[in-house]
Amino acid sequence: MNRSRLLRAALALIITLGGANGVRAETTQLRIAQQFGIAYLPLIVASEKGLIEEEAKSLGIAPPKIEWLRLSGAAAMNEALISGGLDFATAGSTPMILTWDKTRTTAKIIGIAALGSMANVLTTNNPKKTLADFTDKDRIALPSVKVGFQPIVLQMAADKAFGKYDKLDELTVSMPHPDATAQILSGQSEITAHFASPPFSQQQLASGKVHQVLNSYDVLGGPHTFNVVYSTTKFVNDNPKTIRAFVRALDRANDWIKANPKEAAALYIKAEGSKLAPDFVESIIRDKDVNFTTVPEGAQKFADFEAKVGLIKQAPASWRDLFWSGLGEKPGS
Repeated sequence: MNRSRLLRAALALIITLGGANGVRAETTQLRIAQQFGIAYLPLIVASEKGLIEEEAKSLGIAPPKIEWLRLSGAAAMNEALISGGLDFATAGSTPMILTWDKTRTTAKIIGIAALGSMANVLTTNNPKKTLADFTDKDRIALPSVKVGFQPIVLQMAADKAFGKYDKLDELTVSMPHPDATAQILSGQSEITAHFASPPFSQQQLASGKVHQVLNSYDVLGGPHTFNVVYSTTKFVNDNPKTIRAFVRALDRANDWIKANPKEAAALYIKAEGSKLAPDFVESIIRDKDVNFTTVPEGAQKFADFEAKVGLIKQAPASWRDLFWSGLGEKPGS
């Protein structure tokens, strides 16, 4: 056997052994999409401080080139993720569960981590005090009708109030939080209510022009995860160290936010180009009902409701079935 054939044989053996040992190069790029609001602060911190890249290095892999994208609403997120245009999507925990169920035999969506627990508030700029006061003349703005976090929480509230979960669905319209906030505060729009997330709910309530109709923590009976990061099972399985690096980076970002609320507020304002006062944003970060954590809360309650009303075919046996296995070590619910 000549030298050239020996080299080729040696190379083939290395490749074979590498495959047998499960050696696989991880992704060189990471496309992450986020939406609007302070719920995405952990991602902002991780991006600004290069935490994902640092954690990738600590795990012995080359830091991926990260592309940060902005989309509004779960529908747009899901379309981009399933079509291959994203690696990590972000949306409310409830639409993630819907997508998990619908893609069980196709893309097989799986949660990566929670972004935090925080209440969402249904606000209105007219005298209405309860859901029973809404009529067909009202329009409730939320980021993505039917499949978003807010519409499903609204359905849970309607189910309790009327025994008909979809009673208010016809009143909902899709609109990004910043636009809905501007319209409801103007009082010159068809929008009479907004199911808002922080900081938009606090901004509206502080204006004195709107008041609260309901709070999502009251609907769930306690704290719950608001937004989550999710991906496809294939991407998760193909890139285990990248996934672990990402979750570690979020944990570090959360610790930094809690230790440095003033600096975190400034970072949020800069990244979002927000006109909100730094003290106001800091007060939201310090709010006792806001908890930046990767641990899922209330996921099983959401899944059980979606199964009960037929939005998903079957509820998971455990919240752990909805998320990457590494989160199973955490005390979620």
